[in-house]
Amino acid sequence: MDLIQTFKTVNPIIGVVHLLPLPTAPNWGGSLKAVLDRAEQEAVALASGGVDGIIVENFFDAPFAKDQVDPAIVSAMSLIVQRLMQMVTLPIGINVLRNDAHSALAIATCTQAQFIRVNVLTGVMATDQGLIEGRAHELLRYRRELGSDVKILADVLVKHARPLSSPNLTVAVQDTIERGLADAIILSGWATGSPPNLEDLELAKAAAGSTPVFIGSGADWENVGTLMQAADGVITCSSLKRRGRRDQPIDPIRVSRFVEAARRSLVPPAETASPASVKLHS
Repeated sequence: MDLIQTFKTVNPIIGVVHLLPLPTAPNWGGSLKAVLDRAEQEAVALASGGVDGIIVENFFDAPFAKDQVDPAIVSAMSLIVQRLMQMVTLPIGINVLRNDAHSALAIATCTQAQFIRVNVLTGVMATDQGLIEGRAHELLRYRRELGSDVKILADVLVKHARPLSSPNLTVAVQDTIERGLADAIILSGWATGSPPNLEDLELAKAAAGSTPVFIGSGADWENVGTLMQAADGVITCSSLKRRGRRDQPIDPIRVSRFVEAARRSLVPPAETASPASVKLHS
């Protein structure tokens, strides 16, 4: 995966828009406009704060279906992503939780989004949704059938899960890249808001070779400088929210602080200008 081609930088910072509950989710509030308004506000806050990309995910739809989500969720996410792409010039990705990579790929292809996140691409993970099996063979064939160039960012030993086989990180990374054909890999801590440890990141980076490695959770402005020394990019959300609470909206001040901390550790000061990422429109 060419990070410069996709994100215009070699060390991308990707913020996440956690969508409010969507239609058919247990906590669905009945108004898609409310979901869309919140998503717009968060996307603009992320873009204004200087991130290099955005992932849109149905975070508040818990409890999640382990594989295929309801068509109403796919329809709603497609509408939301299309709207966000009209508002910001950043690359946008899709994550359909818990592991509906086919829907994510379909949404991304139809909206011309650039990438998807897949929690389980290869192997078998024991989760609170039950056993989730990677379906890389189906997903990669579906991408070819669609004629899509959407990139696949795949978690390795994903959070909120345990592998059924021996959790050898080096083997898991190599399998995800060589046998699952992931374009990039993601390494997280045990749960949302928990960072991976530096040693695991270094192992993953060594095993991944030229394939980019992203930090998938737990990065904040205090630890991102250290973590990014062993990674190629970072995906972050919880630390960007008001008071660091995941139920709160994105705080643009916290975004700016995070971006500054990440870039300060990697890029000379003369190159840290924030991109103009928000479109002005009526």
